[in-house]
Amino acid sequence: MLRFFNTLTGQTEEFRPMREGEAKMYYCGPTVWDYGHVGNFRSVICTDILRRYLKFKGFRVTHVMNITDVDDRIIAQSLKAKLPIDEYTEKYIAAFWEDFEALGCERPEVVPRATRHIPEMVSLIEKLEDRGHAYRSDDSIYYRISSFKEYGKLSKINFAGNIAGASERIDTDKYEKEDARDFALWKGAESPDEPAWDTGIGRGRPGWHIECSAMSMKYLGETFDIHAGGVDLIFPHHENEIAQSEGATGKQFVKYWIHYEHLKVNGESMSKSKGNYYTFRDLQEQGFSATAVRYYLLSVPYRKQINLTLEGLRAAEKTVGSLRDFHARLKEAKVEPGANEHLRDAERRALEEFEAGMDDDLNTSVALAAIHNLTREVNTAIADHALYEENKRELLALIERFNSVFNIFVEEQPLLLDEEIQKLIDERQEARRRRDFARADEIRYELNSRGITLEDTKDGVRWKRR
Repeated sequence: MLRFFNTLTGQTEEFRPMREGEAKMYYCGPTVWDYGHVGNFRSVICTDILRRYLKFKGFRVTHVMNITDVDDRIIAQSLKAKLPIDEYTEKYIAAFWEDFEALGCERPEVVPRATRHIPEMVSLIEKLEDRGHAYRSDDSIYYRISSFKEYGKLSKINFAGNIAGASERIDTDKYEKEDARDFALWKGAESPDEPAWDTGIGRGRPGWHIECSAMSMKYLGETFDIHAGGVDLIFPHHENEIAQSEGATGKQFVKYWIHYEHLKVNGESMSKSKGNYYTFRDLQEQGFSATAVRYYLLSVPYRKQINLTLEGLRAAEKTVGSLRDFHARLKEAKVEPGANEHLRDAERRALEEFEAGMDDDLNTSVALAAIHNLTREVNTAIADHALYEENKRELLALIERFNSVFNIFVEEQPLLLDEEIQKLIDERQEARRRRDFARADEIRYELNSRGITLEDTKDGVRWKRR
């Protein structure tokens, strides 16, 4: 019985999807104003584990992850760089997918971009106006928080006496916790230089919160099963999503809200000013493999804070190396016909413990312990020549099942020679010339997974090994 802690109810509940055998989930994806840091990728990997385990349990999964390619930070940075926002964000979207693929994550079924869904946002804002939840001020449109009586039901913050009226509004996409003010649904264009769209509600751009409401409901329906994201999004972003969506439809927006705890570095919050800020690429440049980073980030259950240290990453590197060696040893083991019933008992026990851990609110540490216990028993059997043909076949199949969720038994790929790299780069350039961007992306992802970083410059493509 799969159970999740539901932030909305404050309880651990059995997962009962709206339609039997199907699971519809939405994850608040990246805001592509810079390279993703390891805290971002902890959330990405937690969502990947959730997605994979739902599939492991037999659910047909529809997973939507948005890309926020317009917000205050993107606009500020694109103006500073003197680039249109599409051109500015292209680099970071490509980098995100490179990191995403390198970390062994499965692509969602749908990846909508905010700038490609302006009509859906405008339609939702018009519904909120019609229902009395939104009002105009100057050229902008705001959500009237006082019109939604259940505001605060997700965050459990007591807003009594602290819900602002129409005279107190907020125009930025971020604001302080416990500071409930009417927030912008649509921001009127203030200058001809900033990105804006001409629509039936005026010239401007959407607020951050309305983007996720519009895109999630377009692809998953007005009510769906799971909404996931970091704990920092509970308020105001997810609270505002509920107010907008339920205000527009009169229906429950999401049944299960799943939130991932923060990542710290050496016991402190990650900050550039403290010198403990790491992108995934920073860790790669220090010599850590993507599999070790993935292992480390999934090793602690998602509702517990994880403390990133370089010593811990080095230990993770050794662990994934030992798992890789175990897998190779098992595949290469010479065996006689027959079966070792003691090993069969160990297989059954490992699978039961793995599922029990994952069913209990995705307790990855318990599930990993089940895998490590099994590898020790199998290594002993191999050393004692007590591994037989049927055991080997069953164990390899079981490892594949575990790996379908964790994706940590990754084979090391042989080092590419310089001439092989150049050949692939030339093929990528030719694919781009033919406008075969799918093939060009495939080559870039392949090179990235093999430890090769590409940089497109005005002087051509540069590459370097990580």
